[in-house]
Amino acid sequence: MATIALHSAATGLRALSMQLDVISNNIANANNDGFKSSRVNFEDLLYQTLQRPGVQNNNGDVRPIGLQIGLGTRISGTQLDMTQGSGIQTGRDLDVFIEGDGFFQVRYLDGELAYSRTGKFFVNANGQMVLNGSDGYLLEPGITIQSDAIKVDITTDGRVFQTLPGNPTPQEAGQIQLARFVNPQGMVQIGSNLYQQTDASGAAVLSNPGSQGAGTVRQGFVEASNVDPVKELVDLIKTQRTFELNSQTIQAADQMLQQISNLRR
Repeated sequence: MATIALHSAATGLRALSMQLDVISNNIANANNDGFKSSRVNFEDLLYQTLQRPGVQNNNGDVRPIGLQIGLGTRISGTQLDMTQGSGIQTGRDLDVFIEGDGFFQVRYLDGELAYSRTGKFFVNANGQMVLNGSDGYLLEPGITIQSDAIKVDITTDGRVFQTLPGNPTPQEAGQIQLARFVNPQGMVQIGSNLYQQTDASGAAVLSNPGSQGAGTVRQGFVEASNVDPVKELVDLIKTQRTFELNSQTIQAADQMLQQISNLRR
């Protein structure tokens, strides 16, 4: 009946509207350093089975196909794209780019740990390295830079050195560590370019850059967003056209129901 088409098309409109929200968020963050884009995954709903395949008729013949009517679609989830963004040279001593796998670990507002690919660091009033942001999340393990430091050098394996006045020999200030996850797509996004671990992501595995599968770090660079504007615009057009097709399906089903209601006249 046309009523099934109405409900199926309605599920399509609902799912496509959510897909449009995800695409809009990706495009809005195209210039957000360290941002990871998301994609929408769809799945079909239940099926109304009128005739099952494999059923025997009166002659003992097996029916080769069945007769099923689908009841629409829904979004099964959003999937993070963890591919690495391109490196952008900034020249800042405290800008750090992760080449490969891993996340910076910071202390979030509630005291829990959070993770980020954004390597824009500053120092707070106490000289502690903090992640760029309005709240200044402390880097974990903590690294303190003296206020009179002339220069800061960060090696590819994450060691942080500072050069102090009157001493040309750099002094080691700390060690940057990277966190890795078995399933990084299972992390939850909490805003401010931060993620937190879940049971789906598994526990964080900490290691120095360049060891145990973790990527290396490069000073003076930041990671650009991995949003591909061309792909997002193509997906936007496809979503819009599919939305129009579902709308036309509703109009066609409405016209059929109208014709049925006019049979009494």
